[in-house]
Amino acid sequence: MAARERVMRMSVEQPLWRALTGYRVLTMVYAIGLFISAYDEVARPWVAIAYFAVLAVWTLATLPRVANAASCTKRFLVVDLTIALAGILLTRLAETPERIDAGAPTLPSIWTAGAVLAFAIKGGWRWAAFASTLVAAANLVHRSGVPTRDTVHMVLLVWIASIAIGYVVEVARASERTLARALEIEAATRERERLARDIHDSVLQVLAMVQRRGAVIGGEAAELGRMAGEQEVALRTLVSGGLLPVSRVSEDAADGAVVRTVQEPDDADGPVDLRALLAPYASARVSLAEPGAPVPLAPLAARELAAAVGAALDNVRKHAGEHARAWILVEDEPDSVIVTVRDDGPGIPEGRLAQAEGEGRLGVALSIRGRLRDLGGSAELISVPGQGTEVELKVPKDTSASRGKAEQR
Repeated sequence: MAARERVMRMSVEQPLWRALTGYRVLTMVYAIGLFISAYDEVARPWVAIAYFAVLAVWTLATLPRVANAASCTKRFLVVDLTIALAGILLTRLAETPERIDAGAPTLPSIWTAGAVLAFAIKGGWRWAAFASTLVAAANLVHRSGVPTRDTVHMVLLVWIASIAIGYVVEVARASERTLARALEIEAATRERERLARDIHDSVLQVLAMVQRRGAVIGGEAAELGRMAGEQEVALRTLVSGGLLPVSRVSEDAADGAVVRTVQEPDDADGPVDLRALLAPYASARVSLAEPGAPVPLAPLAARELAAAVGAALDNVRKHAGEHARAWILVEDEPDSVIVTVRDDGPGIPEGRLAQAEGEGRLGVALSIRGRLRDLGGSAELISVPGQGTEVELKVPKDTSASRGKAEQR
């Protein structure tokens, strides 16, 4: 069985979560070490001991919570930041005013930055700004509104660093989604090429052989060969053109490059490749010639133009017969798109179209000319008895401006 490629889960932010896990443990040990070194100078050591007991249990028990973005919930972030803010405010109860004025560190010390960084990695720079602002306010209260220079430096460092990290995380997530989409498109392209090779080596060759043999044998076999030829053309068009592109968006930013498929709505604002809408018309008796590059048109204009082509082919089958051949030529001009439908039928006698409109049969007038006129386009019909019919359909690329002019007239 042939191997198939698929996009694997990955996350460029996962190293940040691992670094945050180690940072929380190390800064907890550092804060406890500062307290032990200055134990004799602390006015109420029992307050600090009680706080550090809670801090140690909380830090070690919640290590799985900071393992990834999915585990780090909003409720956890709120409780984590509350413990950090409580430690800053409890410092006034544990320390003497003289030590506070002298610049003694708060009880959690730099452990507080870990709580702010969790906000940054989880929610981006806006969440980081919110958390760091609360930490700054708590430090102002702790210093009685007159912070020392070291306090100002620490608060600014936490505020700037957390916002910067939050912004980098947002950019990394956007790049991750783009990379995931590119990898998935590449995998789909390779799979389509593999299928195209297999189909070309088997199904298409069989259909072509049935068509040739049926034409030689004649009778019912000829009809079977004709149907095989039509299926060969349709299948070849599908293989070469592929499916219409679909958008992919991230299922959850926490999952990194995990993506899901979302079908675009019919009234999407983005342009549509006209070639994809005309491809189904190709068959054994209808040849389609198109540019190698996409032919972008507004969704409404593309659908209406494709419908006009379908109406022209219906007229070919109705008036030229089932065995008539038709050719579709697509031209992508700088300001417009021109589609020409030509057949090898008997042509239209002079005055026949005017007679048909007078009898109330308005197929050409409404199905073809009417569709394009509403878009600011035009349809020209040239027919010479005995030499077939040619319909030239022209639609401007800027259909909104053309419709505005048509409405003013």
